Order: sequence, then structure tokens, then C-alpha cells
Amino acid sequence: MTTSNNLMILIAGPYRSGTGDDPAKMAQNIHVMEAYALPLYQAGHIPVLGEWFAIPLLALAGSQRVGDDIFKAIFHPIAERLLEHCNAVLRVGGPSQGADLMVNIARQRGLQVFQQLSEVPGCEGMPEPV
Repeated sequence: MTTSNNLMILIAGPYRSGTGDDPAKMAQNIHVMEAYALPLYQAGHIPVLGEWFAIPLLALAGSQRVGDDIFKAIFHPIAERLLEHCNAVLRVGGPSQGADLMVNIARQRGLQVFQQLSEVPGCEGMPEPV
């Protein structure tokens, strides 16, 4: 199903939260966020994750570990820049200071914030993917 009111939607959820910076757990957190991308796309929207932009840049910039100075200079700032091009945020998953920051910025900018997939136009009645 597609909608004539297509949105670019930032999917915001935990990345590092609760992982102890374990790469496998962080990858699982990305997988959880990515599970929302296909239903959003199928509804006619453009789903994006800040991680899709940040992680390649971190490697190129020479980040040596999660949380180092390079990480701090890129990870959340790229998501904030990405929000300048988004119409909405879909907040998924558990506790996350970073995801909550994206929600707060979105609200300050007057963007729509959805807490469940079924709240997104064109996704009514769809189950949460995870």
C-alpha cells in the first residue's frame, strides 16, 4: 500500500544502549531498527537510519572504538543533520539517550513523531516487525 503523502522517516532506536559496546549486540540493535524500514518503504515512505550514514564515515575518519572523539564528533551530529531532511521520526526499541535526543530535536523542529509503526500513514493495522 502506498500513500500520496510520502514521508522521509528517521527510524530512531537504541544503538549502544544496553550493549556494553559489544559489536554483536550493537549489530542486533541495528537489525531491530532496520526491520521497520521495509514496511515503511512498502507504504510509500523513505526510511533512513542515522547509522547508515554514521558507520561508514566513522571508519573513513579513523575512529578506533565506539565512543572515541571521532565517534562523538560524527555519530549523533550526522543524525541531527539528517533530521533536517526528514519529515518524521519513528521511535522504536528500548531506552536510548540518542534516540530520545532525535525525538526531542524532531519535536523542536515541528516534525511528526511516531511511537508505533501503525501510527504512520499507510501503515495502519501493520504489526510491529519485532
